[in-house]
Amino acid sequence: MSRLRVLRKAATIEDLELLLEPEPPCTRADDEVLVEVRTAAVNPSDVKATLGSMAHAVWPRTPGRDWAGIVREGPSDLLGQEVFGSGGDLGITRDGTHAHHLVLPRDALVTKPTSMTLAEAGALGVPFVTAQEGLRRAGLPRPGEVVLVMGGNGRVGQAAAQIAAMHGATVFVVTRGNTPYAGYACAPVRTIDASDDVAGTIRAATDGHGADLVYNTVGSPYFAAANQAMAAGGRQIFISTQERTVPFDIFAFYRGRHTYVGVDSLALDSRATAAVLRDLVPGFASGQLKPFEVRDAACYPLDRAAEAYCAVLAGARDRVVLRMG
Repeated sequence: MSRLRVLRKAATIEDLELLLEPEPPCTRADDEVLVEVRTAAVNPSDVKATLGSMAHAVWPRTPGRDWAGIVREGPSDLLGQEVFGSGGDLGITRDGTHAHHLVLPRDALVTKPTSMTLAEAGALGVPFVTAQEGLRRAGLPRPGEVVLVMGGNGRVGQAAAQIAAMHGATVFVVTRGNTPYAGYACAPVRTIDASDDVAGTIRAATDGHGADLVYNTVGSPYFAAANQAMAAGGRQIFISTQERTVPFDIFAFYRGRHTYVGVDSLALDSRATAAVLRDLVPGFASGQLKPFEVRDAACYPLDRAAEAYCAVLAGARDRVVLRMG
């Protein structure tokens, strides 16, 4: 059995050394379990961390945040169960999931719904955790509320649109080039071209009301349009940005009674992440939520992990997954 190993940060993907080495003997505490990892997504944050973008990342380490697999050692009631999870600590401050085995606290495991494959479960974590945590902290959408997702065809954007639709919101997504919404939703999703008057379109479609909740997955490029689209008392969620500073109208902020919420999924360890995922499991079990499609062409064995990392860095449209079996 083997694992990926990154010894030091690299300036470019060409300089990155992803070493495949034998796993050392796995040891676990009484409250931990040993999981045989079957699938693990490759997230943009996994690649960025190996390239040195995460200042708190430790070296050397095994990368990877998302995972799905089978319990091989631990309490008898868990043995053989198919489970999945994720974590902001995994692959950053402790060894991660791009390996054949993983030792985790028992409460970091989430039981996989039977409607979901291991490949789908292993590709679920970071996007859905980020989307759910943002919506939870901002206040989950109520039926009839208007939700606007900026960057609606990104993975987090698709997850946010799904969750908002599940809660009965009226969902709009902003995409580039008038492209259709690429994800699933249990209710209609209206698409707005990013080059159009986003705020004007939202207000025209809502009798002047605007968006009760804006999930801004991109940050600075959409900051002005998102603010203009917000309803009185609206809230906006941020998870990323291109520019750190933006013009900020304090008067419009307090007169609009707006709320801004920042989310960093890296701050959620594997236990906290599992709690977020458990809240979503009923939605997946009922079919109101659906995992991302995992195409065979976007699945790589562990010994081709470097190709998978390059694909993610190049902006792969498919969800990229490592298959350990």
